[in-house]
Amino acid sequence: MVATPHRLASEAGVGIFRRGGNALDAAVAAATTIAVVYPHMNGVGGDNFWLIHDAENGTLTALNAAGRSAASATLESYRMRFGDAIPTRGGPAALTVPGVVSGWWETHTYSRTRMRSPIAWSTLFDSAIRHARQGFPPSGGQQRVTATADALFAPGAPSEVRATFWPIFHPERLGAERFVQPALAETLALVAERGADEFYRGALAARVVEGAERYGSPLRASDLAEHRADWVTPLRVPYRAGEAVSLPPPTQGFAALAILSLLEGFDLPALDDTDHVHLVVEATKVAFEDRDRYLTDPTLEPIPVEHCLDPARIEVRRRRIRRAAASAATVPAGGDTIAIVTADARGNAVCVIQSLYHEFGAAIVAGDTGVLLQNRGAFFSLDPSHPNRLAPRKRTAHTLIPSMYLVDGRPRFVYGTMGGEGQPQTQAALVTRLVDRGLSPQAAVEAPRWLYGRTWGETTRALRLENRFGDDVATALALRGHEVRVVDAWSDLMGHAQVVALDANGLTGASDPRADGAALGW
Repeated sequence: MVATPHRLASEAGVGIFRRGGNALDAAVAAATTIAVVYPHMNGVGGDNFWLIHDAENGTLTALNAAGRSAASATLESYRMRFGDAIPTRGGPAALTVPGVVSGWWETHTYSRTRMRSPIAWSTLFDSAIRHARQGFPPSGGQQRVTATADALFAPGAPSEVRATFWPIFHPERLGAERFVQPALAETLALVAERGADEFYRGALAARVVEGAERYGSPLRASDLAEHRADWVTPLRVPYRAGEAVSLPPPTQGFAALAILSLLEGFDLPALDDTDHVHLVVEATKVAFEDRDRYLTDPTLEPIPVEHCLDPARIEVRRRRIRRAAASAATVPAGGDTIAIVTADARGNAVCVIQSLYHEFGAAIVAGDTGVLLQNRGAFFSLDPSHPNRLAPRKRTAHTLIPSMYLVDGRPRFVYGTMGGEGQPQTQAALVTRLVDRGLSPQAAVEAPRWLYGRTWGETTRALRLENRFGDDVATALALRGHEVRVVDAWSDLMGHAQVVALDANGLTGASDPRADGAALGW
């Protein structure tokens, strides 16, 4: 089973299953393909994070394939040039190494060496290269995001955006029957032929760096050459009869787990929609306090994750959840991202989150490579006292959190979503609906959702509700002190969730109708 936010990516994963691949292989093939067919949300120039359950070897592991900042990207130099905030577009925003290819490579290597997969590296690129070279019909999501990205296509956009981004991604390109990316196809073909080293240390790496440097990026050849993805230990917390699992810092996984730990003290099946939303939102506010206080690169600063998730401390903090609590306005956080979930008959399961940060990332294409560079580095703070302050060769705090729910040590639900600030909130909605309320995966994904606080460049304390909740729920939440804003019935703001459930009866997949995807089995 494979579920992604674009049907062509799901089909690529199923194609690998048909050729004898496992859940890891299918996830990589889906990830390479969606980097082509969903270019507004993710790409070769972005980052990814992986959560992998290897049933054959009885292990659960995670992979951090986020890029570090350039060696020359210092707090002082950026403050001198830009004042209080890093630009979100243009060359200076492209200040972190693209980690995506290293994530694909490490996952493939694990599959081949630890799980004896017969699938060759190059095979995982067949679908991606074909769609880049031959083109594909632009999805509804790509058309929506392109139509609303006014600043990117305005005359005042940075010159490097107009020079590199417009020729490929301008709205006029969407009028064609097929969206073709020949330069990206050649880049993927080189990576497929020569491996990840070509992207980080080969001639292709030199071309990426030359194209980025030409338009003001601080990335240099040594930054790419020194990049490595890291295998890390997942975080776990008890929840009901199982465990919720997510990634450690620099991701916000510990905040997602704290929300569930806070909610475990409540009888959620007995609550109506108003109480359910209210409790999750209040738990979110409490959990985000620790996230905003501590989250950064844990290799450079200690993060007290065990303290934040300590059951005794959680119990004390749970008592604060009453009427709507005030919370400070927060800085903007983007959320243009994709989630892929896969599982196979042996019980192997994968969740991968892949992203460029804002829609179309830094909106800079690296020379003639077709690689659209991420602007994840714009999430760094230029406040010298902030834990996530910019420093050379540092990973920024990340919103990406692939997750699972385990029962008896085996995956019961594999789930992920795009949505920046909304990822922990959507995950809480999914888990409480699947575990506490007994909804099917598709029903849990399709149920109306909410979003508290910031995302997509906005600074707000509002609680956005999809209008399918109805006026009564919106009114009741407003009376409890929430700043309620009603949004469209199937709003992109709520993220694009994907779920696979594993039980004695087999695999059940769910894909979010807010996106363009499918859950496909074989």
